Amino acid sequence: MTIEIITPDVILYEGDATYVGLPGSDGSLGILNNHAPLVTTLKAGEVVVKNENHEEFFQVKGGTVEVLNNHITVLAQ
Repeated sequence: MTIEIITPDVILYEGDATYVGLPGSDGSLGILNNHAPLVTTLKAGEVVVKNENHEEFFQVKGGTVEVLNNHITVLAQ
């Protein structure tokens, strides 16, 4: 699956992932390949992007996330 993490100023990350962990407003979310469509809000916390070779961590202050057709878009603050 692919993911974009976008802030108002810059694209923080754009690429492939095997797992994405998100700080959802109602609790933590884990997204894997072929996840059901989803739109939700995020609270302050850490976004984890894992692929086969490494992990990357991004701090967010909140935002929204959309999961659709193996593509994740995070609009972060």
